[in-house]
Amino acid sequence: MSGNFQFSFEDVAIVSIAACDAPIVVTSEQIDAQLEPFYSRVGADRGLLQKLAGIEERRQWPTDITFIKASALAGEKAIAESGIDRERIGVLINTSVCRDRLEPSTAVSVHDELGLPSQCINFDISNACLGFVNAMHMAGTLIETGQADYALIVDGEGTSEIQQNTLDRLLAPESTIDDLFANFASLTLGSGSVGMIMGRHSENPGSHPVLNGEFRAATEYHELCVGSLEGMRTDTRALMRAGTELGKVGWDASNSASWGDMQRYIIHQVSRAHTSAIVQALGIDPERVPLTFPEFGNIGPAAVPFTLAKEVDGLKTGDRVLCIGVGSGLNVAFLEIRW
Repeated sequence: MSGNFQFSFEDVAIVSIAACDAPIVVTSEQIDAQLEPFYSRVGADRGLLQKLAGIEERRQWPTDITFIKASALAGEKAIAESGIDRERIGVLINTSVCRDRLEPSTAVSVHDELGLPSQCINFDISNACLGFVNAMHMAGTLIETGQADYALIVDGEGTSEIQQNTLDRLLAPESTIDDLFANFASLTLGSGSVGMIMGRHSENPGSHPVLNGEFRAATEYHELCVGSLEGMRTDTRALMRAGTELGKVGWDASNSASWGDMQRYIIHQVSRAHTSAIVQALGIDPERVPLTFPEFGNIGPAAVPFTLAKEVDGLKTGDRVLCIGVGSGLNVAFLEIRW
């Protein structure tokens, strides 16, 4: 089927997954307080972030933690929890949206920070909020074909710059209520990092097999969300509608009919409205959908693995988990794991 891609693995697994919380808490009430002059001028009410997005707070890094350092912190934690010798890691993939430069890749700096071996290939994958799931597929393919024994995937996101730029823009005297909604997504973003070691299930007792998945694209919607560290312009309503419709198309086209009865659905964390729309469109049990956006906001491509990492203690051996990723562009992905 045109635009539809499905895959399966025989012997690929998650060996470890680790999340790092950014330590500085920024509440939505604090953001509202900064925007009070804007609200008064345009006649808007406070509390939109809580009412519309369901986000109570998000996190930020201190100034000495760069995007690279955040990725390396999570990578080091994942290596330690895996118990493997870092000399056996054959590929490092960084999937961060946030970056300090165009070149070289962020991955080369993380590779150096972690002291990974010369034979460990390293590169960035960038695909908006879907990058980490894309990297899991890429790493799984390299492991399955015998080109790597272990892969390390990292992602580090930081939002202080984009949020401050957005606040400054809204506090400018010429800003309007339309500017608030066009920039609303920037205020929902959160900071954090995550690392994952993947390897062969047969060689790693207690690891968690990655079984199969599917990707689907609707790139005619690539203008609905465009962002940089300067700011993010989003048609929130149209993006939610298009993303939900694309997710439903992928769900209906899937060969995995049993996805309707998973123990957990790890959905990309955007907001309360987006989560409810996906849950309703796919007809899944909301009680099986863990949420991190109320406390951590939308952490971009780190959101799916970050939420999975937070859920590890509640999972039992044999539980079936479906990761559902959505990235502006638009792209969606489904990836099944057996815990």
